[in-house]
Amino acid sequence: MAETVLSFVLDQLSTFLREEGRLLGGLRQEVQFIRDELGHMRAFLREAEAKEEDAQPRLQEWIKQVREAAYDTEDILDEFVARFARHRTTGFYGSFRRIFSSIKNLRARHRVASQIQSIKFRINSISEGHQRYQSEYGISAQASSSLSAVNNTTWRYSRDDALLVEEAKLVGVDQPKKHLISQLLQGDDYQLKVVSVVGMGGLGKTTLVKKVHEDLEVRRHFPVRAWVTVSETCDFQYLLIDLIRQLHEEGKKPVPQSIESMTTTELKKIVKDFLQQAGRYAIVFDDVWDVEFWNTIKFALPESSHGNRVMLTTRRADVASASCIESRRFVYRMEPLSIEDSWTLFCNKIFNGGTCPGHLMDVAKGILDKCEGLPLAILAISGLLASKDVNRIEEWEMVRCSLGVELEGTGKLDRVKKILFLSYSDLPWHLKICLLYTSIYPEDYKIGCLRLVNLWIAERFVEWREGMNIEDVAWSYLSELVNRSLIQVTGVFYEGMPGNCRIHDLLREIIISKSREQNMVTITTGQPTRWPSEKVRRLIVHTSSSNNTQHHEQTQNYCFDHLRSFVTIGSTSPLLSRMLLSEVSRGSKLLKVLDLRGQKTQKEIPNEIFKMFHLKHLDLYGTGVERVPKGIGKLQHLEYLNLGNTGVGELPIEILKLQKLRVLKVYQRVDPSDDDYGRHGFKALFNMGGLLSLEILSCMDASSGCITVKEIGKLTQLRELAITKLRRDDGKELCSSLANLTNLHKLSVYSIGKGDDHEIIDLNHHNPSLSSSSCSFLQSLRMLILCGRLEKMPQWVAHLHSLVRIDLDWSRLRGEEDPLESLQHLPNLGEINFCGSYQGEGLYFKAGGFLKLKELHLKRMEGLRWMRVEEGALPRLQKLFLQQLPLLEELPVGIQHLSQLQELTLYEMSSQLREELLENQKEESEDYTRIAHIPEILIGYYTDDWKWREHQLWEKKKKKT
Repeated sequence: MAETVLSFVLDQLSTFLREEGRLLGGLRQEVQFIRDELGHMRAFLREAEAKEEDAQPRLQEWIKQVREAAYDTEDILDEFVARFARHRTTGFYGSFRRIFSSIKNLRARHRVASQIQSIKFRINSISEGHQRYQSEYGISAQASSSLSAVNNTTWRYSRDDALLVEEAKLVGVDQPKKHLISQLLQGDDYQLKVVSVVGMGGLGKTTLVKKVHEDLEVRRHFPVRAWVTVSETCDFQYLLIDLIRQLHEEGKKPVPQSIESMTTTELKKIVKDFLQQAGRYAIVFDDVWDVEFWNTIKFALPESSHGNRVMLTTRRADVASASCIESRRFVYRMEPLSIEDSWTLFCNKIFNGGTCPGHLMDVAKGILDKCEGLPLAILAISGLLASKDVNRIEEWEMVRCSLGVELEGTGKLDRVKKILFLSYSDLPWHLKICLLYTSIYPEDYKIGCLRLVNLWIAERFVEWREGMNIEDVAWSYLSELVNRSLIQVTGVFYEGMPGNCRIHDLLREIIISKSREQNMVTITTGQPTRWPSEKVRRLIVHTSSSNNTQHHEQTQNYCFDHLRSFVTIGSTSPLLSRMLLSEVSRGSKLLKVLDLRGQKTQKEIPNEIFKMFHLKHLDLYGTGVERVPKGIGKLQHLEYLNLGNTGVGELPIEILKLQKLRVLKVYQRVDPSDDDYGRHGFKALFNMGGLLSLEILSCMDASSGCITVKEIGKLTQLRELAITKLRRDDGKELCSSLANLTNLHKLSVYSIGKGDDHEIIDLNHHNPSLSSSSCSFLQSLRMLILCGRLEKMPQWVAHLHSLVRIDLDWSRLRGEEDPLESLQHLPNLGEINFCGSYQGEGLYFKAGGFLKLKELHLKRMEGLRWMRVEEGALPRLQKLFLQQLPLLEELPVGIQHLSQLQELTLYEMSSQLREELLENQKEESEDYTRIAHIPEILIGYYTDDWKWREHQLWEKKKKKT
């Protein structure tokens, strides 16, 4: 949507005027005029775009003109800064007057002035259209400033559409229905209980809760019931009036007079008074969009002894959680239908419960895959297919193709589009543009969350917030999109932090459509395709095994003058990426983002890149680059440099000129299970402490001694630090430096040496009981990784109250140095990973210890013979992973106390333990009774001929149920 682009550009213009406006001289007023005029149009633009699909072509053209004018304004100002700001000698404005007195720059300034005047003329013309269309479409200035008017007349959140799922006798709801009914009926009668159902639009939340609400047993149990549709634009006063009417009708009592004229406070009192007198009640709030609604309505719901229940449906996880905080918490996450249930629903709708003809089986499954278990999507697509001739497979093939090309081309999908589009429309502009940016990824691509948020930052989509780090803000954006069920998390790093994510295919089609509409990205794979006539601002190169560059070589009409980003996704054709990078390097003066991640054939950094004045983000992770030229020092605006998993082992001294650098990653991974564990870093520069903006530094080779380690203490903004080849003698200096890093969240330390010759990591130089700085030493640390021998656990580890995860690899602590003693009382510790960490014979988990631990991984501890868990220890443990513990011949004593344990994995354990578990699964056996409560038990081992085998212990039992 152009409104999203306009909001983004307006934000950039405001930043430009604030930070660099002095360069403009007399042109400042002109730029300010452009910004103000665009600002006046923004609210109207929001309304106009809501009507765009039904609008005349001239309104659509006007919207496009606004978008392009906004983009062109940004281009001109960036070109201006690139020309004038780069010439400063003493400070940013040091040579201001000298530059402007030169003939050459006066000519350039005159040219920029002409361009700005041209933009101003265009803005004036567009502004006239704004006034004309504002009158023509009847949108007042007051209405333009309100989001609530959007879509209310054409589709005021018709909940009947959600209930269309009912038409097809939705499958797959019986078990969830029984589960929810049990939650409503069970429990004591002394507290209000809230049951929240959360999931993305179209999953069938409304239908499921409707079935529960109307169930005969529920109706008998709750004599007073009400169903309130909230929606995103609800009038709270109207909602209360509707609730009052329903309650009084249910209770067969007259509706109070004059409720339309009552205040919100008066209406809430009527609701509360009625419910206190009514006895047991059950109220459903359907489609709750924000936490504020719940925080307001809850005061009208009395806490009585009648066993009252409230159910709500929402797309947002934070709403579901907030509604349950003060009650007995129960959140039910609605999952997509299984493959079997999806197929049943699909066939019920198209073939009236019959079977799919064999000749349509493949194409039908291809279409159904697009729906990914989304009931409303399945119904809409199957409704479209029901009108097709089952004897003409080409008609079905056309539907499958249309799903992968243009959502707009399938008219019967309007309802699905509107449901998903409503979630998109509800977003503020900065989240819209972040969501639209996911269009750079191919379908079904496993999106790395860290890379995504870093690209958001590089593209300047992330707004600075007072008191927050820019990365934290970016992660909060991702969290919000996950909360709204617009992004699906597919993998977790630690502490619930998303590692990987994906976009639902149908939502992706909407995102692709809007992204194209805004000319946000241009995607190529090297295959012959018509190159867009519009200016290319973000060029994305997707995976391609083809070396087909003929099309590009013949088409010499590229316009990379306006290019801001060049990003490769997957492993691309070497010829194609090399050719495009060459053209981009020569012609893109405005480039800010260059991401060549994973291009192993990229062996060097082109010298042309060092002429890119605006470059902020350079990601060469996993490339074949082995050397960084001195020209890197010219990239004065560079904030992000990733050379992870490359051949780079040292950096030129010129890197110290990059005073804006926030992220510096230079390392090669080494398998931590290998004795040559950890990472190989880069040789540290003696003046590393001069990079004062650094927030992430990984991985610095500290083998050159204490002077290098001392420099770390100057980098007080560091949030992540990884050090390799640390000498024992430098441990004290490192502790001294760490005392200055009050913002540090993640610390990784690898010792120097190989195999048994690794030096000891000696970090026992900060005694919290003696030090006056104990209250602040690493108190922000959330993740600690120590790879190397330890004589004893550092004393300060026991005081890391923010620590969430700890990894100890090859520590080889002696039996008397039990690591559990230091860790058991850490209040936030959620994950432990031990590999070769302890040489003792036993691990004893005492009652009251590890109260928040959810995952415990123990590996390659050859001396470990027993484990004991007291009742009251590890009360929240969900995953227990044991591998290569050859002397452990029985299950941990007390494992039956781990009531929350969901997964027990036993890899390469003793043959005695393995055989006892596999052969003795009788319910009366002692081992069975100790582990019968664990849903998933996996046993893996190598056979005598070195073939890997895995057994799911409860597999047969699960199949029976």
